[in-house]
Amino acid sequence: MKGASASSTIHAAFSYCVQQVRNYDYQHYLCLLELPPNMRKPAFALRAFNVETSRAMDIASDPRIGLMRLLWWQEAIDKIFADKSIEHPTAQALAYVVSEHKISKGWMKRSVEARINDARREVTDMPETIEEVERYAEDTVSTLLYTTLQAGGIRSTAADHAASHIGKASGLLLLLRSLPYHANRNRHFPYIPKDLAANHNLLDTQGGRSEIRMDSPEALSDVVFDMASVANAHLKKARQLAGTVPDEALPVLLPAVPAQVILDSLSRVQFNVFDPRLARGILGIPPLWFQLKLKWHSWRGKY
Repeated sequence: MKGASASSTIHAAFSYCVQQVRNYDYQHYLCLLELPPNMRKPAFALRAFNVETSRAMDIASDPRIGLMRLLWWQEAIDKIFADKSIEHPTAQALAYVVSEHKISKGWMKRSVEARINDARREVTDMPETIEEVERYAEDTVSTLLYTTLQAGGIRSTAADHAASHIGKASGLLLLLRSLPYHANRNRHFPYIPKDLAANHNLLDTQGGRSEIRMDSPEALSDVVFDMASVANAHLKKARQLAGTVPDEALPVLLPAVPAQVILDSLSRVQFNVFDPRLARGILGIPPLWFQLKLKWHSWRGKY
C-alpha cells in the first residue's frame, strides 16, 4: 500500500507540473510535447520549477514575500539533492527526476540565485550593459536547457553551446515582452541596460539615479531593436551549430522556435513593445500557425 501511495503522489506531482506549464508557459508546453516520451517527465518538472521561480515576484502582494518564495526554492534544491522530502508537488517531481537522472545541482542553484539577486535589486536599478542582461538570460533560461539535456542523458558540447545561445536569445526576448508589464506596474523598465539607453538619449539621470525616459516611444523602439538584434545573433549562432548537434538533442532545442516567433512579431510592429498585436494568439501569431511552425521544425529535425 505504501508503494502504491508513493506512486500516486508522484503521478499527481507530475500532473501538477504539466498543468502549471500549460497554464503559465503555453508556448513551451507545446515544445515539450514534441520531446520523446521518456524525456517529457523530467522536462515538465524542470520547466515547472522555472514557472515557480519566474512567477514568484509577480504573484506576491509584497516583494518581500516574493523574495521569501525564491529563498524557499533555494533551500528546497539543497533538500532535494540531500534526499529530504518536501511537501510541494513541483519539488516532489524534481526529487524524483534527480533520483532517476544525473542532473547538475549547480545549474539549478544558479537559476534560482540569479532570480534572488534580481529580486533584491531596487525597482529603479538598471543593468549597466547588455552583457549583464545576457548573463541573466543564460542563468535563468540556458540553465533550463542544460538540465533538460542532462535529464535526457545527452552529453554534447555542441548541444550545450547551442542551448547557451538559444537560452540567451529566448531570455532576452521574454524580457522585452515583459517591459509593458513592468512599466504599468512600477513605471520603470528594469531590464533595459544603461549603455543602450544612453546611446539613444533615453537615459534620464537626476539626483544620482538613472531612469529610462517614458516620453520617447521612438527611442524606446530603437533600444528594443538593439536588444532584439543581440537575441537574433544568438539564434543565428545556435543554428550554425545545428550540423554538429546530435539528433537526440534537437527536440530539446525547439524553444528556438518561440524565440524566433517573438522576434518576427516584434519586427512586424516596428519593435513597439506596447503594440496590442503582440498580445494576440501565441506570442503575436494565431495559435494554429504557431503549432504548425513548431510541428514543421520538429518534423524536419530543425530548431
